[in-house]
Amino acid sequence: MSLKGKTAIITGSNSGIGLGIARELAKAGADVVINSFTDRDEDHALASRIAQDHGVAARYIQADMSDPEACRMLIDKAESCDILVNNAGIQHVAPIDEFPTEKWDAIIAINLSSAFHTTAAALPLMRAAGWGRVVNIASAHGLTASPFKSAYIAAKHGIVGMSKTVALETAQEPITCNAICPGYVLTPLVEAQIPATMEKYDMGREEVIKKVMLERQPSKEFATVEQLGGTVVFLCSDAAAQITGTTISVDGGWTAL
Repeated sequence: MSLKGKTAIITGSNSGIGLGIARELAKAGADVVINSFTDRDEDHALASRIAQDHGVAARYIQADMSDPEACRMLIDKAESCDILVNNAGIQHVAPIDEFPTEKWDAIIAINLSSAFHTTAAALPLMRAAGWGRVVNIASAHGLTASPFKSAYIAAKHGIVGMSKTVALETAQEPITCNAICPGYVLTPLVEAQIPATMEKYDMGREEVIKKVMLERQPSKEFATVEQLGGTVVFLCSDAAAQITGTTISVDGGWTAL
């Protein structure tokens, strides 16, 4: 399908999943706004490369997703928002009785509260345009849990719940809101972790991927950023106009267990 004439804002998108989604949306014809908290030449160069590769308008806007005002300013600076992909996120792992308060606050702010602020700012623009799509990148951990990830799991469950609420509030408008729940995704960050994991467990690459990293993912294959981007593009299509308030798992069967 073509998303020509639509503007997509993707938070946390100068690398990994967010960048993959931005590229797939641009490939489908959407103008894109990519974002992170840094403001480097290479950030702006990424946007230029997307524009050149796909013949769309693309720009980078710096905004710290832990700051409520910055979240709303991102939408204001973009001036147009037909598609909002809330992807920004961080992680910290620790037992709950040892979990640093500042880490809890940061994870809730970036992984959950930022999506509240950007959505609140974007909905008036979507209503004025007469069309909109909100896609929240949750996680398999938005539907299930693991030990030592209390803040991340609380935030991702919250994202799923907020997606349902936004969907109900916009149910009689041409606006949808859904959450995508990925399992383990092969990003540059995950790829960089493989050698150290191989050394730790004294295993070869394929063995450590299947037995350690993808222990909970029945397919024993990583999801890809392109697959997640394709899922976002589908949710922006006419075929998905009646898909709202739900989750789509891209997790190799993780949540089927």
